[in-house]
Amino acid sequence: MPTLIRPVRSAGRLLLALAAIAVLVVLFLALIVLTDGAGSGLPALLTTLGIGAAAALWWGRRRTWPARLVPFVPVVVAAALAASVCIPTAPTARRYPPDLPFVATQHWSLATGSRVAVYHYPPANAGTRHPVPLVYLNGGPVRGISVLDHRFLQLLARQGYDVYAYEQAGGGRSDLLPMGQYTISRSVRDLAAFADRLGKGRVDILGFSAGAVVLTRALADPDVAARLHRAIVAEPGPMDGPTAHITGHKGRDSARGLAPAMTGPRSTHTPRYAVAFGFMRLGLLTPDSGLIGQAEGDNAFTAADLGSDTASAYCARDAHRIPVEDTARNFSFSPAASLRVQQTTKDSPSIAPQLRQSRTPAMLMIAECSSQVRQWATAILADDPAIQRTQYMPGVGHHMWNGLDDNNSRAAATITAFLQDKAAPLPNHPTRGEIPAFLRDRR
Repeated sequence: MPTLIRPVRSAGRLLLALAAIAVLVVLFLALIVLTDGAGSGLPALLTTLGIGAAAALWWGRRRTWPARLVPFVPVVVAAALAASVCIPTAPTARRYPPDLPFVATQHWSLATGSRVAVYHYPPANAGTRHPVPLVYLNGGPVRGISVLDHRFLQLLARQGYDVYAYEQAGGGRSDLLPMGQYTISRSVRDLAAFADRLGKGRVDILGFSAGAVVLTRALADPDVAARLHRAIVAEPGPMDGPTAHITGHKGRDSARGLAPAMTGPRSTHTPRYAVAFGFMRLGLLTPDSGLIGQAEGDNAFTAADLGSDTASAYCARDAHRIPVEDTARNFSFSPAASLRVQQTTKDSPSIAPQLRQSRTPAMLMIAECSSQVRQWATAILADDPAIQRTQYMPGVGHHMWNGLDDNNSRAAATITAFLQDKAAPLPNHPTRGEIPAFLRDRR
């Protein structure tokens, strides 16, 4: 019997020690939330350490001297775990991606105070040159332009378009802003300032995903819309607060959950960034949390951290041939700034009354396997009377120009036909009158 009691007691002590460690870690994480990660989490760590040490002293008060140290073991282990959340493992000063080998990076200072990275693809077709510049607004919302997107822009330039693209403030090689200045309204003002800085009169705009949201809100602002010649709204996110709160179905099945897991290093495998990014996404930490700085978060975040988000941009049939969208050296994503911009969109009032006054000729592009809520796109179609055509793109997911098959050329044909006011390559579908049936049929 004594031989059985000893292991039972040892197991009981081990369980108590593990429970103590768990309690201290949970206390530390709760303090991180309550303090919004102040001081890189050190105040939460020191408070947890103090409470743990006081509890260990009280627990061992009646023991002999060597035995009094035993209750401190869980405290030391918990402190080590908590310290791993407080110590940076990525540079705390922003490290920008190196320049791309195939296009020069320019830096323009805008009237808004933003300093953005700009890429220019002059028309490469001497026989067919279009007089109106085409500006590309990428998704993100605060993300670098991928190599895959650069290739698509090169294709448009080869068809005679004078193509400009800029990475929105804080994204890619553009300078960071103070966290409080990342707003959807600032993004719209930056677009107007970019068009002014370009100095070539009215411009055509291709806005994709989060960039399509910026473009939609620009169409609803008469002062900004006056700078626009034609607008292409491709796979938009929610345009305002009421739209952001709409729940509904998405497009046909995407590759989410079907594609092999992304390979490569993940910052979220490190306790510090797993806690910071995870809590931000859950709304437990603010984007300007004191746990990690904006620059450190940008440096730490990797393409693999996007997880299944990348797969969701492709059709289920493409699950096992998803292209590499970017290089590790070029990839850049600002999770905190992106959350901040998204939150300001969710908090904004309806822009539908203003959008109904829009007169800028526009086209809406919707992907068959879109990962976006359908009503995000149909709300724009319903409220913008200047949308002249809708192009439902079969066989592609959210990232419509993806280098697979003839997807790039089909997307380019759709875009150029609208910009040149030529017949659309696809039926005009859905029209405003077809919206109820389009949603009912779960297209």
